[in-house]
Amino acid sequence: MPLPRIGSLVSLPALSHPELVAPPVHDALSDWAGAAEVAVVEIDPAYADTAAMSEHYDVPMADGANCVVVMGKREGEERLAACLVRADTRADVNNLVKRTLDVRKCSFLSMDRAVEESGMEYGGITPLGLPAAWRILVDDTCLDIPAAVIGSGVRRSKLLVPGRLLGELPGAEVLAGLGR
Repeated sequence: MPLPRIGSLVSLPALSHPELVAPPVHDALSDWAGAAEVAVVEIDPAYADTAAMSEHYDVPMADGANCVVVMGKREGEERLAACLVRADTRADVNNLVKRTLDVRKCSFLSMDRAVEESGMEYGGITPLGLPAAWRILVDDTCLDIPAAVIGSGVRRSKLLVPGRLLGELPGAEVLAGLGR
């Protein structure tokens, strides 16, 4: 199967290039059946932000998916989730995510804590390779992206994942209306 090409990004097989992904991402890819269809593209870390990357590499925003990490508490128990939504939308944290996690209030996990607990760089956090206790919520519209551009765990690259596989990520829960 040919590797996807989006904009000016040149893709390589992700499993063959562990130097371009965070260690927990590589470990997760090694254990996932869908990994054979995942590519990695090297980028300038100065363009790791989705909007900057899209403009610099001529990638439509609709081809990207962003991962945000949120947390809430219920009866003293923390509940964390990584939310993957199309880059041209925002996660519905205050309504759908809050109800899904069954918490009174939901907020973004602090950068320091997200980086430390995920083993990934800020701006590169991705749903692949996250701690097992974290829920992975995927907006159903992400499944329609031919090759979704998502984080790789590091700022110097991105993964290209067929959208249909995002719902098959280990632990993924597909939700309608997650992205607004």
